[in-house]
Amino acid sequence: MSRDFIYSGSPAHIVFGQGKSAAACEWVEKLGCTGALVLSTPNQKSDAEALAERLGSRAVGVFTGAVMHTPVDVTEKAMEVVRETKADCIVSLGGGSTTGLGKAIAYRTDLPQIVIPTTYAGSEVTPILGQTEGGRKTTVRHASILPEVVIYDPALTFGLPVGMSVTSGLNAMAHAVEALYARDRNPISTLMAAEGLRAFKTSLADIIARPWAPEARADALYGAWLCGTVLGTVGMALHHKICHTLGGTFDTPHADTHAIMLPHTAAYNAAAVPELLAPVADIFGGSVGGGLWDFARQIGSPLALKDLGLSEADLDRAADIATENPYWNPRPIDRESMRALLQDAWEGKRPA
Repeated sequence: MSRDFIYSGSPAHIVFGQGKSAAACEWVEKLGCTGALVLSTPNQKSDAEALAERLGSRAVGVFTGAVMHTPVDVTEKAMEVVRETKADCIVSLGGGSTTGLGKAIAYRTDLPQIVIPTTYAGSEVTPILGQTEGGRKTTVRHASILPEVVIYDPALTFGLPVGMSVTSGLNAMAHAVEALYARDRNPISTLMAAEGLRAFKTSLADIIARPWAPEARADALYGAWLCGTVLGTVGMALHHKICHTLGGTFDTPHADTHAIMLPHTAAYNAAAVPELLAPVADIFGGSVGGGLWDFARQIGSPLALKDLGLSEADLDRAADIATENPYWNPRPIDRESMRALLQDAWEGKRPA
C-alpha cells in the first residue's frame, strides 16, 4: 500500500479546558495587542459585553451583528467599527456565525483573532471563509483567515440547547466524514476524523440524557476540535458543495442543513469508496448512510429539508447550482443524481 502523502500541521494555539476562557485577556497580551474588538451574534450580546468588561482597557468595542452565512454587507458594517475603534485584534465569542465574521475581518485586515467557541461548528480551526453575497455562497482559503488562538471552554457550552447541540455536532461530523475520502487526505487527518466521529457518537447521546454533564460537553467540544481541524487540513467535496448551495441560495439554517444532508451525501460516495468510509460503518453500524441516518434520528436531529421551509420546486434550482463548478468528489457528480439525492433529503428518506 502506498504511503505517499503531504501533511501540514496547523500553527494555531489551542487552549482547552474548563474555565480557560478567563484567560482571554492574557492571550490578547501575548499577541502583543492593546485594542480588542469583541464580536457576537445579537443573541449573545450580553455575554459579549461581559467579556469586553473582563478585558478591561484592552477592549475597544463590541459588535453584536454577526449572522448566519457571513453576508458581505454585515462584514462591511463590522469593518466600519474596526476602523472607528482602531482595533488591533478580534475576539470572537459564539458559534460559526461569529467565527465567520471574525475570519472575514481578518481576511480583509490580517488582524489576529482569538476565538472562544460556544457551539461545535469547528470552523474556528480552519483557514477557510464562506461568505454570502447576491444569493450565492462562496469560499476562500488563505493563511490570514486561520485564527491565531482558539480557547475551548466546555463550561460555555453547558447552556447550549440540546437541539442546537445535536445539529451543531452533526455539522462538525460532516467535516470528518468528508475528510475520510478527501483527495488530499493523509494518515493524520484520517486518524483525527475517526476519533472525532467516535467522540460525537458517545457525547451527543450523553448530552440528550444529561445536558449539563461536564464530561459529555467536554467530549463534544473535543470532537469539534478534531473535526474542525481535519476540515482545515484537507479539501471538502460533494457534501459541502450542496450545503453551501442550500444555505447561500435559500438561506437554510447552516447546522440543520449539514445534519440533514450528511447521511445522503455519505451514502452517495460510499458507493464509490466503501473502503475509505468503512470507519463510519464501524462506528455507527450498518451501512454508511443508513447508520448515520439512524444515529441522527436517535438523537432527535431534523431529517427532512422540507421541514426547513425549502419547497419541492426549489430542488431543481438547487440541483442546477450544485452541479455548476462542482468540487472534486470521489464519485462523479451529475445533475440527475443530485436531483434524486436532494429529493430523498427533502422527503427525509433513510438512505438505502
